[in-house]
Order: sequence, then structure tokens, then C-alpha cells
Amino acid sequence: MANDRQPDDLRRGLPMVQARDPEALEREKERLREIGARPRPWMRWRGYWSLSGPGWVQSALTLGAGSAGSSIFAGAVFGYKLLWVQPVAMFLGVAMFAAIGHQLLTTEARPYDVFRKKLHPALAVSWGAAVLLASIVFQFPQYSLGVSVARDIFDVAGLAVPRAPIALSLLVAATALCWSYGRGSRRAVRLFERALKYLVLLMAFFFLLVVLKTGIDVKALLKGFFGFHLPRDREGLTIVLGALGAAVGVNMTFLYPYTLLARGWGKEHRGLKDFDLATSMFIPFIVTSSLVVVACANTLHVQGIRVRDAVDAAHALAPVAGVTAGRVVFSLGVLGMCFTTLAIEMVICGFVLSEMLGFEPRGWRYRAATMTANVGLLGAFYPTPFWLPVLASSVALVMLPVAYVGFFLLQNKKSYLGEAVPRGLKGTVWNVVLVLAILVVAAGALVKLLSLV
Repeated sequence: MANDRQPDDLRRGLPMVQARDPEALEREKERLREIGARPRPWMRWRGYWSLSGPGWVQSALTLGAGSAGSSIFAGAVFGYKLLWVQPVAMFLGVAMFAAIGHQLLTTEARPYDVFRKKLHPALAVSWGAAVLLASIVFQFPQYSLGVSVARDIFDVAGLAVPRAPIALSLLVAATALCWSYGRGSRRAVRLFERALKYLVLLMAFFFLLVVLKTGIDVKALLKGFFGFHLPRDREGLTIVLGALGAAVGVNMTFLYPYTLLARGWGKEHRGLKDFDLATSMFIPFIVTSSLVVVACANTLHVQGIRVRDAVDAAHALAPVAGVTAGRVVFSLGVLGMCFTTLAIEMVICGFVLSEMLGFEPRGWRYRAATMTANVGLLGAFYPTPFWLPVLASSVALVMLPVAYVGFFLLQNKKSYLGEAVPRGLKGTVWNVVLVLAILVVAAGALVKLLSLV
């Protein structure tokens, strides 16, 4: 394969895979060959389910304060009308992530090094810096919202708990979960992914309980998904942009390929990669965010109630859905969204700084790097407008087109992918979808910039 792949050309793989568990990885590859030989798709899907993982990390990251804020506002202000936004945004994001995964599984090269050597060093540095900045900024609303909803849950039980113990508890728990990812083995990575998987499913279950209590308007639901209503006022446009930014952020473009490297995935994992993106990233995000929109549409929108934050939303839900479903369960779902994002933003900071500063993502330096994200702990102690997560997501949207363009160029770069460059009808369709994804995020970024003038 004419692929310009000299041994010292690009850094490949991660030490957590290279140094340990090679036999377990080989057994997994053998199992994948057996699954791939099964004659029916559903037979393959059943085998893939137990091996999925990186997609759950992306779901847990994107289901954070930004998604909660965008979904609550969308449901409260527009009812069911903006249900289409999350599926469209995530579909385009998954298409781009499928391209990123294709490149990673073909070369097993570290993307930061690829950007630096195959595109331009300045592009790599600006991408890494944007991801680092976004991950730190996004921690502020996670701590702010997480502490607020936790205090409200305690308030239902008649307990007045100060902010500091809750914030420190979140910090300790998120750090423990994050550091489990950097212990240097595939087993630790799998346990981390499995924990996030169950936390995401638990979030969806909490919001489902609220929706079952308030009911579903099926006709409005279908119209919301397929009516493609686009608000024309500034507030509505900001909500849409916030939803787009919260669905796929620039930090996810960095995290996703490194989660694949951490699992040691290669060419044998291509079928599993596509299944993982669909079932572990696309579907959980769409289901969970849509449940939040529907719950708020059923209660806040029909009563004309405007809320400032998730605590207000939970209080407004209580008279309709009851204190347990409306206030406690809804708040638990929001708390879960914040907690998982806290841990993963730390992982991202660890990966980014290790690549930019040239050390391996393990040991004390990696752990120290992950802690830079927790500057956002200050968000727990100072008033944070509920619009901040939405606005932060919109700002991240401005940074996103750069990363998308970079991966698009790599997808068509023969000196990098060799014969693995997609060709024919498949390659054309893929490129059209990727260009559409770039145009959508670029248009969103332009509108956001103009709105700030």
C-alpha cells in the first residue's frame, strides 16, 4: 500500500494498549472475525453489543449542561417544534466521526501528530488549544448546574447542604472515574466505558419516567421531528445554535479517535466502529435529549412558564408530574449529565496536554494534566447564568469547522490513507455528506459571529 508510512513518520497507538493486554486484544480480533462471518446483520449486532464502548464515552460527554440547557429551553419556548435539531446535528456529526474512525482504524496514527505532519503544525496547535480551552470552559457550567440540582434534591429531603461539600464530592468522584481511564490497561478502559454506558442509560431512564408521567402528544412529536421549524428571532436562533454546538463539540473531535486508540482498535474493528457510533452515540443522545424536550414541552410550554435554570424547570414540573418524578427524578437525570461530562472533560485535557507537551497519557503527568479542567470548579461558587452552557456551546461551534475541514482533507489524502481513500459512489456520497456537515457548522459559526456584532 502506497501509504507513506515510515516507522518513524507518525506516532501510533497508545501505551495502555502497546504495553499491556496484547493477548486480550488478539482474542477480541479473532472474535470480531467470527462475528463478521455471521450471515445476518442482527446476528452481527448481537455480537457487537458487548464489545462497544467509545461511542458511550461520546454520549456521556455530549449529554452535559449544554445539552440540558438547550433541550430545556427548546421544549419550554418552542414545545415539540425543535425536536429535529438534535437528530440532524448528530447525524452530521456521526458522519464526520465515521470518517475520523475510518482514518484512525486504517493508520492507527495519533491525530494530533497527523494534523501536525500531514496538514500543518499551526493547525495542530490551534486545534489542540481550542479543544483545551473548550474543555476548561465547559467545566464551569457542569459544576454550577450539577451543584444546583444536587442541592435541590437535598432540599426535597429537608436538608440544606452548602455548595462546597457537593462541589468537592463531584470533584472527587469525577477524578476517581477519570483516573481509572489512565491506569494503563485495556481492562481499565473497558471498565470506564462500561460505567459511562450504565450512567447514560440511567439518565435516559430518569427522563423517561418524567415523560411517561406527563404523556406524549404523538402528532406534535412527529411534526417536531420532521417539520424542521427554524426560529427567526435571535433567542430561537441561539437555542438552535446551542443545540448544534452541544450535540457535537470541537473537543469531541479530539476525544473520539483517542478513545479508539485506547481500545487498540484497528482494521478488524471497522464493522464494530459503525455499530458503536449508531447504537452508543447517535441513539442515546437523540433519545435522552428528546425526552428532556418533550418533558419541558408537556409542562413548561403549555403553561407558558419561562425558566432560568434546571432547578426552576424541576420546580415547574413538580405540580404536573409530582415531586418525585418532576423534581427529584428530573434533577437526578440532569445531575448525571453533568457528572459524566465532568469526568470526560478531564480525560480530554489529559490527552490534549500529553500530545501538545510530548509525554505519554499515563502516570502522574497525565493525572496532573487532567486536573487543569477543574479550574471550572469555581463555577460552583459564583452565579452562572443558565444561558452560559448554551452560549459556550455556540462559541465552540465557531471552532468546529476548522477540525472538520482538517479531517475532510485527510479523508481524501492518498499520501496518508493510500488505497484506503474512499472511492466510487461510496466515496462521493461520503464526501457530499462531509461537505454538508462542514457547511452546516460553518453557517452556524457565521450566524453566531454576526449575532455578536
